[in-house]
Amino acid sequence: MVTVTEIPMTRRRAGDARVIGLVSAAHFVSHVYGLLLPPVFALIHSDWGLSYQELSVVVASYNLVSAFVQTPTGFLVDRFGAGALLIAGLLLGSAAIGAAALFPSYWALVACFGVAGLANTVYHPADYAILSHAVAQKRIGQAFSIHTFSGLLGFAAAPPLMLISARFWGWRGALLVAAAIGLAVALVLLAQRHALAVTPAAAAQRRPVAGRDGWRLLMTPAILKNLAFFTLLALAGGGISNFSIVALVALYETPLWVANAALTGFLLMAALGVLLGGVIADRTRHHTRVAALGFALSASVIFAIGTMALAPAALIVLMATAGFLSGIIQPSRDMIVRAVTPAGSFGKVFGFVTTGFNVGGVIGPLFFGWLMDRGEPRMIFMAVVAITLVSLLTVSTTRVTVTRPTAAD
Repeated sequence: MVTVTEIPMTRRRAGDARVIGLVSAAHFVSHVYGLLLPPVFALIHSDWGLSYQELSVVVASYNLVSAFVQTPTGFLVDRFGAGALLIAGLLLGSAAIGAAALFPSYWALVACFGVAGLANTVYHPADYAILSHAVAQKRIGQAFSIHTFSGLLGFAAAPPLMLISARFWGWRGALLVAAAIGLAVALVLLAQRHALAVTPAAAAQRRPVAGRDGWRLLMTPAILKNLAFFTLLALAGGGISNFSIVALVALYETPLWVANAALTGFLLMAALGVLLGGVIADRTRHHTRVAALGFALSASVIFAIGTMALAPAALIVLMATAGFLSGIIQPSRDMIVRAVTPAGSFGKVFGFVTTGFNVGGVIGPLFFGWLMDRGEPRMIFMAVVAITLVSLLTVSTTRVTVTRPTAAD
């Protein structure tokens, strides 16, 4: 027999699940779009005779626009509401990718991916604002973890999606397939827009911090520490994701298939660790302790990988362990940001701090590539360890106050 009090709680859980699913679908698309071109670089190179440096300019245009515009977009999210801007971002991004497939010009490709980078600035501020306002407090950690997990799935799905589609329809057809996926998700969100219609002012029961006060908020020590936190995480993660294979081969003469399997284990277990991290984040108020412990253990594992020649099985297990630990940290990372953000300012704050992903994405390849060019593969791992330990110091000195959810939540 269902009691009267169980009905609204069941409906609330269903409503939370719908919001999380919609936002996570958009996040999945954003990560697919962030990794569209590298899988088909060789095809474009062969078709147009472009250098890889010229192709890198296309990717750089996407990331540079995202880095410069994401924080202002966060202000727009707080002012006008996240749901409509999230849908607009999906529509703009899919249109830009579709146009990139249709215009037979290199500079049109650069411009279209710049526009796609503009659309990309919507996702993080809008996603986190919707989740923070619409999901019950006691489930917010799991909401953040599923959101992050969907992004990791997007990265994993992009290469096979592009390669399989390109086999049938060429690289232009592959871009059109990706555009169609974004359009389909946008139409689903449009049909369910009432579930995303959370106005920040109403949810916060106050006016959001805007204008000069908003920029002053972003310059406070707690928010700047989180920006540094996200930048360092991007640097460390990029070092492992982009350079661990070449570093292992150069350092230990690790067979290529073993190095690839180790990185796959790292990425797969990071995704699973995110889901466990969401459960942990909902069951503790001590998010800085969770993150600090995860950083310390992860640094220890990476140090072992960088200093000891390991058997293939041991290497794969240790890399998978490092990935799992890095995944557990991520929901607590998001909860730390949420805890120091005034209600009604989630868009601008998350938009600002997640710019660290773009900053790390620009600096990391240059730094780690420089180390490899100098013949220092071991320093790839030692640099990741050092960055991780600095991240530990950053998060452990951030004071947060997290309230426990009430029964009504």
